[in-house]
Amino acid sequence: MSRHPDIECVLFSEAVLRRRVKELGRKISGDYAGRELLVVAILRGGVIFLADLIRAISVPCALDFMAVSSYEGAASSGTARVTFDLKRNPEGKHILLVEDVADTGVTLARLKANLRARRPASLKTCALLDKPSGRRVALKPDYAGFRLPPGFVVGYGLDFEERYRNLPYIGLLKRRLYERETI
Repeated sequence: MSRHPDIECVLFSEAVLRRRVKELGRKISGDYAGRELLVVAILRGGVIFLADLIRAISVPCALDFMAVSSYEGAASSGTARVTFDLKRNPEGKHILLVEDVADTGVTLARLKANLRARRPASLKTCALLDKPSGRRVALKPDYAGFRLPPGFVVGYGLDFEERYRNLPYIGLLKRRLYERETI
């Protein structure tokens, strides 16, 4: 597939994404050997990553979802509000919280606190993309696919204004497209 004209450069190709997700699945499977896992996905940006990741996990796993609102256009609002909650009771479960991008850390920290209060057996986090340069909260995902440079990324489920989610790679969006939001 050719690069979309709004993409400055491709950071992670389809093949690179596929390989790294399989590696994460093997690592998670090894760490949870002999246990059942409750995979909790944060909607919506991580859905494509989630679909590929759970197929790469070999231990039994159940799936549930949460949704959090923390972005306004291209910028984080600095707060995270749960807008859709779990259907399952997480008490006593081994939970893997799956996120698309660990950026400010606000969303993951809020959800970790929310889930810890429900007394899971264990709680770990997995982010496809880790962007420590954006941290507002001291937090490091237990499993991370790639470290991100500064800039706004789209593709593989990640969007800007609900566009670009369907790109099979992760690319850096041209700055002029997302900076116009702040002018």
